[in-house]
Amino acid sequence: MRRVILIGVAIIVVAGVGALVVAGTVGFGSSPSAAGSSTLPPATAKVTRGTLVATEGVDGTLGYGDATVISTHAHGTITALPALGATVKRGQVAFRVDDKPVVLLYGQQPLYRTLALGVEGADVAEFEKELRALRYTGFTVDGEYTSATASAVRDWQDDLGLDETGTVDPSAVVVAPGPIRVSKLTANLGDSAGGPVLSYTSTTRTVSIDLDVAKQDMAKVGAAATVELPNGTSVPGKVTAVGTVATTTPASAGQEATTTVEVDVTLNDQSKLGSYDEAPVSVTLVSEQRENVLVVPVAALLALAEGGYGVQVVDNGQARIVAVKTGLFANNRVEISGDGIAEGTVVGMPS
Repeated sequence: MRRVILIGVAIIVVAGVGALVVAGTVGFGSSPSAAGSSTLPPATAKVTRGTLVATEGVDGTLGYGDATVISTHAHGTITALPALGATVKRGQVAFRVDDKPVVLLYGQQPLYRTLALGVEGADVAEFEKELRALRYTGFTVDGEYTSATASAVRDWQDDLGLDETGTVDPSAVVVAPGPIRVSKLTANLGDSAGGPVLSYTSTTRTVSIDLDVAKQDMAKVGAAATVELPNGTSVPGKVTAVGTVATTTPASAGQEATTTVEVDVTLNDQSKLGSYDEAPVSVTLVSEQRENVLVVPVAALLALAEGGYGVQVVDNGQARIVAVKTGLFANNRVEISGDGIAEGTVVGMPS
């Protein structure tokens, strides 16, 4: 994003990109005409070819994401709970009721009925898939609870120290999309079961950004991002989710109302995040990128009297002004194209 201010016949480009002069009125210490001039500029630069990347810095928050509550419909007493911050994976015990394990399985649909011979449905298929992932075999993952499924279930129950009934009580299982990190314990040892037990988050730290809707176009799923931690470490990542619902925060004392969408950034290397569980971070988003384009310093541009921009091409001891079409501006450089403009072309620069 750039801001141009017209002062007299000179255009000043803010943010340190230099001054653009109006060709035909003011030159680099001379008075060149729009057609050309033999007066050489005080300095020169070459047109280069490469990738031009425009970035935008925004604030974000590093964390494990929103918490989800796990409840149980079991009857009895809570006899064991995981530690705060503990990770629970598929097939592991999430907590115990009357000293019987309640096991975590992965999926989207919680068990809502007893699984037994003759039961069919998506919940059966999801459970069978998890049983297979735990390396129990001898049955087909087909959504039909058969005697073969019941036999594998008895083996599973035996390994857990449960009665080998061959049926699955829904209170013996909790379901989550993947591994969980225990973020809060709602129940205490000795509490009666039958309600919220714990809250969990993802086990992977991500960055959440409340992005102003005016900047929403710069956040595209798959776009590159760089996260700077409070200790100065930079960690690469990419945008993995862009919210579709805008949230407005009302104006408060000294603060204007804001409307934002949530943007999630996934980080490439969790090991670089150190011990930070939650922290404010700075995020650099790639708002636009142009590959294999011709580029010059912005200071090389001339504002033409007839409109548009040009550059002062220096060749064989002569200088002439050539009109160019500009593209992306980024990092004090600009994409250009035009007749006679090629990689290696020498252009004038102010001193």
